[in-house]
Amino acid sequence: MATVESSLALIRRGTEEILLEDALRKKLERGQPLRVKAGFDPTAPDLHLGHTVLINKLRQFQELGHHVLFLIGDFTAMIGDPTGKSATRKPLTPDQVAVNAATYQEQVFRILDPARTEVVFNSHWIEPLGAAGLIQLAARHTVARMLERDDFGKRYRGGQPIAVHEFLYPLIQGYDSVALRADVELGGTDQKFNLLVGRQLQESYGQEPQVVITLPLLEGLDGVQKMSKSLGNYVGITDAPNDMFGKLMSASDELMWRYLELLSARSMAEIETWRVAVGDGANPRDIKFELAAEMVARFHSPAAAVAAKEAFVARSHGAVPDDVPELSVTADAAGGLGIARLLKDAGLVKTTSEAMRLIEQGGVRIDGERLEDPRLTCQVGATHLYQVGKRRFAKVRVEAAGGA
Repeated sequence: MATVESSLALIRRGTEEILLEDALRKKLERGQPLRVKAGFDPTAPDLHLGHTVLINKLRQFQELGHHVLFLIGDFTAMIGDPTGKSATRKPLTPDQVAVNAATYQEQVFRILDPARTEVVFNSHWIEPLGAAGLIQLAARHTVARMLERDDFGKRYRGGQPIAVHEFLYPLIQGYDSVALRADVELGGTDQKFNLLVGRQLQESYGQEPQVVITLPLLEGLDGVQKMSKSLGNYVGITDAPNDMFGKLMSASDELMWRYLELLSARSMAEIETWRVAVGDGANPRDIKFELAAEMVARFHSPAAAVAAKEAFVARSHGAVPDDVPELSVTADAAGGLGIARLLKDAGLVKTTSEAMRLIEQGGVRIDGERLEDPRLTCQVGATHLYQVGKRRFAKVRVEAAGGA
């Protein structure tokens, strides 16, 4: 069983803020499974990788032995979350909510363990409150506190209308934590106000307040805007394998590291090893291949990941002969192999100086992409399709020196 310190280390990974970490430590020290809540309003039928930042953290709690409350806000979706909005958000109809909620349940179990997940709907405890109950709930919060929320405050100062029902949203989200007796609640950084309302309401109802954990909002493929289907910068978890692979390969090298930290199950130690290798001249494309393959394998299958990579390489290059030789070369003592030496050892050029000249002239491609760095170091275990000129091809794997 994980220690408290190792649990905290895993929970901290990729989080923006833990309020309060000392309280979380005390909860963990009791040695009892925690009730970990996260709410999702079914405003769209499909989840994308941005949503999985939070769902991955839920999975980590499950791996540590805790119980996840996956809350579908079927009642709150009919109010419309005002978070980050400059105008009143259009609520969904009950039929839209029902359709989207059904899809959410199917998709989340591609990540979460069903045995440790309880799917709940907040209409089950909000609707029985009735008008009198909602009035009593509203009496536990003030308008002044509501206007402390950034988006409400901006709209108020700017003369933009705020409908009274919008004030109910954070109250109901907070009451969800009371109804579920949540120990921990997760949400994006934009949800911090709502999550803290949950803490306040739990105290008001005589419960121990939940720990609030906020997670960053994942940037989309443009590297600027939050990942969003409406902006077209998203990777959907139901995307076809080839589409998912290709989209992730289009991410910038800088964004790749962000995705690895927030989306990958790889350890931070392994990711840091990759970062050092790239700093020493390794091709970041090798790392991006690992990221894309991991995501396709997670949401489809390992076989689909292999096929998607092969299809991507073929598309990148164009026509590739059917009889491309497959061979291996041996790394040098430092554990890698310079590209010029690799091309010579693979028989694609006669000398390393010829290789350097062809690279400078743009005559060398790796997996269909023109190579521009003659100092590139190819890492042990990497297999790529190399092309020199128009007719010389080889699939080459770099093996460790001494066969280790």
